[in-house]
Amino acid sequence: MTVTLYTTPTCPDCKALKAWLAQKGVQYQEKDLTDPKVQDEAKARYGVRVAPISVVDEHFFYGTFDQQRPRLVRALGLKDSL
Repeated sequence: MTVTLYTTPTCPDCKALKAWLAQKGVQYQEKDLTDPKVQDEAKARYGVRVAPISVVDEHFFYGTFDQQRPRLVRALGLKDSL
């Protein structure tokens, strides 16, 4: 399973998402959306440039951490707990 996060350094939802994934023991690759090349990549692949964007294999999610969490739990096969 491959997990990629598109984040920005000042995004509170990005920080919450990364902390949650770390707590769950999920490894991920992080891409910085403040880089124009990464912004272009996100827009081309997922149609958005908002942080955070979470990609799990072929599934992608965006929105607040609270909006993404239930979908990430299912995509990652985790138990739903904070």
